[in-house]
Amino acid sequence: MASGVKPRVKVPKTAAAGEAITIKTLISHKMESGQRKDKEGNLIPRSIINRFTCEFNGKTVLDVTMEPAISTNPYFQFEATVPEAGDFVFTWYDDDGSVYDAKKSVAIA
Repeated sequence: MASGVKPRVKVPKTAAAGEAITIKTLISHKMESGQRKDKEGNLIPRSIINRFTCEFNGKTVLDVTMEPAISTNPYFQFEATVPEAGDFVFTWYDDDGSVYDAKKSVAIA
């Protein structure tokens, strides 16, 4: 994992079968657009998280493509229905080929 890049995810530990839950994700990332210059006037290379996905038990819940204009430390909040106990897998894809992921389990209450 690249220095300073850290995903954080908040998912309820339990839910009722069929319940819609709120999921919150944040990844600490500088999100350089490739259009800013450093102190010497050189362009700072583009470095953004260009895609974010969420799966539950192997099925896609969310798949987002991000563009250079997105803010530093991208935050997503969304709802997902929990049909059964299982695992959410969150994956962030960086321009430089790095992949960051997090996994959270949900039990049925």
